[in-house]
Amino acid sequence: MRILVLGAGGYLGRHVADRLRTRPGTRVLLGGRAPGADVPADLATVPPDALARAVAAAAPDAVVNCAGATGGDAVHLAEVNARGPAVLCAALREAAPAARLVHLGSAAEYGPGTPGRAVPETEPCAPAGPYGATKLAGTAAVTASGLDAVVLRVGNPVGAGAPRSGLPGRVAALLAEAGTRPDAELRLGDLSAHRDFVDARDVAHAVDLATIADGPLPAVLNIGGGGARPVRDLVRGLADAAGYRGRITETADGSARSAQVSWQCSDITAARDALGWRPTHSLAASVTALWAAYAPEGTAAP
Repeated sequence: MRILVLGAGGYLGRHVADRLRTRPGTRVLLGGRAPGADVPADLATVPPDALARAVAAAAPDAVVNCAGATGGDAVHLAEVNARGPAVLCAALREAAPAARLVHLGSAAEYGPGTPGRAVPETEPCAPAGPYGATKLAGTAAVTASGLDAVVLRVGNPVGAGAPRSGLPGRVAALLAEAGTRPDAELRLGDLSAHRDFVDARDVAHAVDLATIADGPLPAVLNIGGGGARPVRDLVRGLADAAGYRGRITETADGSARSAQVSWQCSDITAARDALGWRPTHSLAASVTALWAAYAPEGTAAP
């Protein structure tokens, strides 16, 4: 089986490619902007016909789209998260119409949740900002494409390689800089928001199952940790993994999204039923893996 992974150089893309490589009889083709990619392509700018030619040459049985942007202005987000999936679907319809497409969406597409309630895939979407809105536009392009496609709507992924543009990676980087000095202080925004954290390895497992599951699959499947946890738990877990002895100070200056979306939790029943998938890594295991990747060389986790 030939599987093309787009965005293979990114955070989740690396986890997905590593997981797929463990499957016997599978050849993983890497697509993206990184030098040496099997399919060089920037979905934000590539013309559909050029991408179609590249896909035809790769002849994939399945395509996984991990390409996405979490930061930047609205134009950049729209180019990557909305245009990218639309161009990819157009190219696949021309060059590989029988290939299964697994696209990574985001739980941010739902918008603010109701405390205590897990959101199913049938929930109306009302994203709170440009990121969620552009991811929702990408989902719409995939689900309306007519392809054999499924969108995995991912919660808040945590694990090795988390970028500094997101809170888990940013906190890990700050802890690495602070070391174990007792006089250190981490000044962060309000950490009371609840998020559905999911291990990046569990996301990759869901992708693996989705590429080979008997079809057709539901158009959208939630991929989360199975419950909402305070962001404070993530930060405290990382601090403990790092052996941090300083203070953690929460200020009133948090992110606008955290203020708008104080609760996020996805119902993952449909993914269990359709894929036989469930998360297997705890938040503690996720933060341990994240810290191991950020820890200064020679530093052992306590």
